[in-house]
Amino acid sequence: MECIQRLGEHGEEIPVYVVDGVAHDLRAVTGDADPAFFAAGGFALARRALAEGRLPSLGEVEGRIGAPLARPGKIVCIGLNYRDHAEETGAAIPDEPVVFLKDPSTIGGPSDPVLIPVGSTKTDWEVELGVVIGREARYLASPEEARSCIAGYVLSHDVSEREFQLERGGQWDKGKSCETFNPLGPWIVPADQIDDVQDLAMTLSVNGVSRQRGSTSTMIFGVEHVVWYLSRFMVLRPGDLINTGTPAGVALGLPDHPYLRDGDVVTLSIEGLGEATHAFEQAVQPEQAMQAVQAMQSMQAVQATQRTLDGAGPR
Repeated sequence: MECIQRLGEHGEEIPVYVVDGVAHDLRAVTGDADPAFFAAGGFALARRALAEGRLPSLGEVEGRIGAPLARPGKIVCIGLNYRDHAEETGAAIPDEPVVFLKDPSTIGGPSDPVLIPVGSTKTDWEVELGVVIGREARYLASPEEARSCIAGYVLSHDVSEREFQLERGGQWDKGKSCETFNPLGPWIVPADQIDDVQDLAMTLSVNGVSRQRGSTSTMIFGVEHVVWYLSRFMVLRPGDLINTGTPAGVALGLPDHPYLRDGDVVTLSIEGLGEATHAFEQAVQPEQAMQAVQAMQSMQAVQATQRTLDGAGPR
C-alpha cells in the first residue's frame, strides 16, 4: 500500500510518502502535501523521488497524524447524493448534483477533537468519500475525462449543524463551515490503487452504536460524473477537495434525532481509506462574544413579548 500522510503536531506537520508502512520524508521535493505538491505531480513526483533515492526514510508512522491534505484551495460538497439519505431527510431525489462550498479552514486530522459550536443543538455526522484533485478540470468533455484529473481518495467527515444549515435562512454553508467541521484522513490513497471507487464500504458509529453502514455503490451521481459536472461551473484545481455525499443514518434522519453532545465519540471508516475517531467537545466562547449573544437574546425576548402583547389586543 502507498499513501500520503502528514505527521506532527498542529502547525508543524511534515509530509510523508508511506509505502508498505514505512514513511519517507517528502520535504526533499515539496514543502507540504498542498495544492502546489499535487500541481507538481503529486504521487508521480513522490514515486519518482523515492525511486531515485531522494526521500529519507523515517521508519514506521508514529505520533500524531494530521490532515493528509494541507490548505486545499476549496472544498466543494455534493448534497443528497445517496438515495437513502435523501429519502430519510424527506428531500426529493435531485435531478442534478446539489452543490455547496465549505470553508477550507475546517480541515482537521483523523484523531483531532471536533468542536460543537456555541448555541448548537443539532450537530450531526456524515461519513463521506473525499476526492482530491490532481490536475485542472475545466469544461471537461465527459465524465470519462474526469478520471485523469483525480489524484486520490480520502476519508472525509462532513460534520454539519442542521439548525444553522436548514432553519436559519440563506444557504447551507453556514451549517457546514463551523471550525473543525471537516476532519480528514488518515491518508490519501492514489486513485490508481483503488480498484473500484464505486464499491467501497462505509461505516460510522457514535459511542459504539452503529449509525451509518453504506456503500459508494449507491451514489446517485458517481465520482467521475461529479468531477465532470463541477467542471462545467467552476475550475477545479490541484489540491481541491470534493466531498461526495453521505449514505443514510444521520441524526437528522433518525426518529429520535440523536444529535451530538459534548463527550460523544464518533468513529468512521471507508474501505481502503482507513479509520478516524473524533471526540466532540463544546466550543468555548470568548467573553466579549458571549456578551453580544446575551444582548441579542435579550432583544429577541423583548421582541417576542411585544409581539405577544400586540396579538392580545386592547383589554
